[in-house]
Amino acid sequence: MEPRILLFVIFGAAIGGSIWLEKRLEGTWLSIPIVYVALGWLLFSLPLDLGWLSPAFDAEQTVAVEYVSELLVIVSLMSLGLSIDRKLSWSGWKQVLPLLFVTMPLCIAAIALLGWWTMGLSLASAVLLGACLAPTDPVLARAVQVGPPGDSDRDDVRFNLSVEAGFNDSLAFPFVYLAIALAAVGDGNLMHWLGWDVLWRITAGVATGWVVGKVGAHLAFRKSTRDPDEQHEQRIDDGSEGLLVVSALLMAYGLGELVEGYGFLSVFVAAVTAKQQEITSNLHKKTHGFIDQIERVVMVIILIGFGGLLACGVLDSLTWPAVFVALAFLILVRPLAGLLGMKGSMLPFRGKVAVAFLGVRGVGSFYYLSYGQHHAEFDRVPLLWSAISFTVLLSIIIHGISASKILSGLGRKNRVEKHADA
Repeated sequence: MEPRILLFVIFGAAIGGSIWLEKRLEGTWLSIPIVYVALGWLLFSLPLDLGWLSPAFDAEQTVAVEYVSELLVIVSLMSLGLSIDRKLSWSGWKQVLPLLFVTMPLCIAAIALLGWWTMGLSLASAVLLGACLAPTDPVLARAVQVGPPGDSDRDDVRFNLSVEAGFNDSLAFPFVYLAIALAAVGDGNLMHWLGWDVLWRITAGVATGWVVGKVGAHLAFRKSTRDPDEQHEQRIDDGSEGLLVVSALLMAYGLGELVEGYGFLSVFVAAVTAKQQEITSNLHKKTHGFIDQIERVVMVIILIGFGGLLACGVLDSLTWPAVFVALAFLILVRPLAGLLGMKGSMLPFRGKVAVAFLGVRGVGSFYYLSYGQHHAEFDRVPLLWSAISFTVLLSIIIHGISASKILSGLGRKNRVEKHADA
């Protein structure tokens, strides 16, 4: 059988099987990512001639990884933004800021230092490694995030991890650009980086997302003015919810990038802004359900592809120092940096530990690595692929096994503050 046709069968069966598996895996130590990465490894290990995956050495495959992972991240960010029911307020959202502006920069600095000191990376490659690994992932962290709109399982731990994942996949981008500048010219222009890649791109991304979210919400939730005493919600036609959310997603990302902002940030801000307009509307459940299905389809394909990367030798360049960096990051650096960021939080200590520990790595790391590789010449690229792949694999296993038990334990003991989401 032609490998291309066989892949259609494999992906079709895997996507359908994910529906069946999701219920069967509840309450077990397994998770969808663990199962499908293992499946991908098995399939590409068999003599099926499915192709050889090697983005570290193949420029076309690098671009393919960049584009596919980019699509999945923006879809996940839209889905995540539509899931957040808590009203936007300083008191309700301020607890997330230290995770973004304390925890993530500490993680980037620590990884860069470890990469330079123990792995022998250049400064540019070390900064790229830090930027790739520091942000938590909005794709593979479904188990630790808030549920669909209206879901009752909404505590501070899930809220913090959700908003952190929504924002820091964009806020790591300035450090990717810093790494690219270092690789291109040997030293970065710090003032230009701060002014353009940090201040302008973040501001432009937020502003674009806010505008798209406001316009989208106005079109979706416009009010009838025929009878001022009995205004009612004049929603879009039933069945058009999917078109609306895809339109908003593409407009937010595309316009964010056109104005030289961060498109990831625009997408998440647009979703949150639209949700804030009518938090309790049933339309959000429909739009979220549609975008969630797209996310699951692409996620299954990428997880199988990641398993294929493992089978094709992406870890061949892995060194003991790289193993040390991965373990140190997941077990020490992220938890300690997370606890420092959560120091002023009102969460109980067990809740702070949960937030600090459950920082899942995933698809975003591959996007940033392929993006950096596509836009500059970095040294020891195969080692970067090995180190990042090993870290993501460890995260899938460690967090996949522990997340549900940690969160259910917090729920049983009622140790996490509950907030009104409406």
